[in-house]
Amino acid sequence: MKRRQLIRYGGMGIATAISLVSINRFPAIAQDSDGVTIQYLGHTCFLFTGSGLKVLVNPYQAAGCTAGYTLPDLQPDVVLVSSFLTDEGAINSVKGNPEVISQRGVHNFRGIKFQGFSLAHDREAGRRFGNNIAWRWNQGGVDILHLGGAAGALETEDKILLSGADILLTPVGGGIKAYNPQEARKVVKILNPKMVIPTHYRTAVASKKDCDLAPVEEFLALVADLKVAQVGSDRFKVKKSYLKNDQTLVRVLDYTS
Repeated sequence: MKRRQLIRYGGMGIATAISLVSINRFPAIAQDSDGVTIQYLGHTCFLFTGSGLKVLVNPYQAAGCTAGYTLPDLQPDVVLVSSFLTDEGAINSVKGNPEVISQRGVHNFRGIKFQGFSLAHDREAGRRFGNNIAWRWNQGGVDILHLGGAAGALETEDKILLSGADILLTPVGGGIKAYNPQEARKVVKILNPKMVIPTHYRTAVASKKDCDLAPVEEFLALVADLKVAQVGSDRFKVKKSYLKNDQTLVRVLDYTS
């Protein structure tokens, strides 16, 4: 697999970083607004297909909370990883020769600008599990933010740079290195996306003995005031026109082996 050099945010002011986020939001809409298909592959792993590109986020090794999952042969064009922990950075489990992006910063690939933001992977400012990379990009005219395995509280700069996405994918199951249901609810309120897709929770394929994550229902109980719906499949297509500003949608995807 190929890893590309990144332009980092280090040393940039907030205004400069915000301008980079803004640059990412609009050109892709003009180029291709046909929407993006989102497929849930278990844990924090998702495949995004649109704009002629297949983007895989956080491939895993089957162990612990991911022991019951099977990663199919996807042949993605790009792989984004939030860290190299085995449940979200197992790039050797991915077939083909995709571009692998693993560091914070700005990365251009085939007309799409991928932006990585560093967030703590624990509640101790990263002292236990280091940093987690949250990913933001525009695909098929849809502004996507995947928080990976974030666990740390959002700082003021994070709130500015990460707010207002069309789709927010956030961990909700807790454990020692990701948001629990209560923390995830606060993040949703702060970032105010148009749609939320919960990630990183215990499903029926994970054993309670080997997985300390909460089920998604605990998070859903906290967002009952939002428009919650089960998709009834492992994938669905989202278009910009489907997303409204009046109320945040919550959509739960099924895992299909």
